[in-house]
Amino acid sequence: MNNNYFLSHSISADPKFATPINNVTVAVSRDAVLTCSVHDLYQFKVAWLRVDTQTILTIQHHIITKNHRISITNTEKKIWELKIKEVKESDRGWYMCQINTDPMKSQMGYLNVVVSPDILDDPTSNDVIIQEYENVTVSCTASGSPEPTILWKREGHNKKLYIDNKESETFIGTILRIPYITRHQAGAYLCIASNGIPPTKSKRIKVVVNFKPKIFTHHRVIHAAIGQKVMLECLTESFPNSVNYWMRANPDFSSNDYVMGGSYNTSIDSYGAYEVKMKLLVKLISVHDFGVYKCIAKNALGNSEEIIKLLPASKTIDKHEFHPTSFISTYLNTRNGKTMLVYDSWA
Repeated sequence: MNNNYFLSHSISADPKFATPINNVTVAVSRDAVLTCSVHDLYQFKVAWLRVDTQTILTIQHHIITKNHRISITNTEKKIWELKIKEVKESDRGWYMCQINTDPMKSQMGYLNVVVSPDILDDPTSNDVIIQEYENVTVSCTASGSPEPTILWKREGHNKKLYIDNKESETFIGTILRIPYITRHQAGAYLCIASNGIPPTKSKRIKVVVNFKPKIFTHHRVIHAAIGQKVMLECLTESFPNSVNYWMRANPDFSSNDYVMGGSYNTSIDSYGAYEVKMKLLVKLISVHDFGVYKCIAKNALGNSEEIIKLLPASKTIDKHEFHPTSFISTYLNTRNGKTMLVYDSWA
C-alpha cells in the first residue's frame, strides 16, 4: 500500500505503534470501534484505510470517505479510534492504520461482523399433509454468520423423533427424512437455527398424517336377557374426522337397518388423530332386539366396522351374561396394548 497522499517530514522523530490493533467482532446493526495507538507522532499524520478496496477513510481528523457512518476520534495524538456506526455485513474485512513516515509504517486489524440466524421462507418447508406409510421429507434453511446449525425436535412433552428406526430427542441437519410415517409421528416439528449469536430462530412445521378409520371393541359377543339395558361401545381412530353411525343386521343378514340414537364423544389424542367413542344403549324389550349390531366409521380414505352380537342369555350363567340392573362399558387402551373391562350399575 503506497502512501502518496502524505506529505514527507524530514525530522528526527521516529513514531511507532504502541500496541497491535485488536480484532473486533460485532453484531450487525451495532457500532464498531477499531483502535490504533501511536507513540511520538509529532508532526506525522495517521490515516485509516479499508484494505480490500484500498479506500482512504480518514487522514488525521478529516473524513475522506463519503460513508456517513464513519467517524474518527483522537486522544492527545496517541489514540486514534475509527468508529463505524450501525455496522453492515459489507463492513466485514481488514482495516489498516498508517503513519506517513518514510518508509510508511502500518498495522492492520480485522472487523468481523456476525449475524444472528434467520430462517429463510422459500427453501424451508411449509406444513405437510401426507398419507400414512408414505415417506416425508422436510427441510429448513437459515442465513447468518457464522453459518447456523439446524436442529430438529418434536413439539410436545417427551415426543421422540424416529431416525433410522431409532428414537432420538433431536436431529441435526437441514433435511429431516421420515420414511413410512405413521399416525403416531404426526404433529408439529420445530426447526431451530442457532449460531451462538442471539436470538435463535425457529419455525413450526405441522405434519398431518391422514389415515382411514380403525375401530376397536372389547367384546364381540354379549349375552343378555329381556328386560336388561345393554350399553354397546366402540372406539374409533381416524384422520380426517370420520362419520360414525350404528347399523343392525337381521338375523339372516338379509338386510341392514340404520339404528337411530347413540352418543358420539369426539376427542383428539396427543398425535392429532381424532378419537370417537361410540355408545349405543339397547333396551331389550323383545326378542327382536337381539341380533348383530355394527359400529361403522367412514372418511375420505376408507371405512372400517366392527360387529357386536347381542344374543339371548343361556340358562347357564357365564361371564358374558348381564344382570337385569347392570350394563357393560368397555374401553380399549390403544397406547400400551392393554384392555380393561369396566362394569357400572344403573340406578
